[in-house]
Amino acid sequence: VEKPDWSTVPFIMADQGPVRRRIELWFRRNKISNPMIYATVGGHEAMVSMVALGCGVALLPEVVLENSPEPVRNRVMILDRSDEKTPFELGVCAQKKRLHEPLIEAFWRILPNHK
Repeated sequence: VEKPDWSTVPFIMADQGPVRRRIELWFRRNKISNPMIYATVGGHEAMVSMVALGCGVALLPEVVLENSPEPVRNRVMILDRSDEKTPFELGVCAQKKRLHEPLIEAFWRILPNHK
């Protein structure tokens, strides 16, 4: 299978955050100096929907795909990223006023570096 010319592939980009930084790093590693950006959006779910509509490709956490509605999920394909094995960091947040609730408190306590 021939490697695609990534500079000609339309990308759906996150407007900010870890996903944005990850794709920018991937562009640099693959020497893509002028990527074709189809759209920049604020939500990962919108990125998946745009890929499902055929607007382009996106790099995003697999958990977003796994939790996308079935009609959307069934229209996209996950490409093997054997070149990228760096873990994707996720943040956890909760309302301060709910931290005393038993389930939230128990979950919060098992997190590394909880405060």
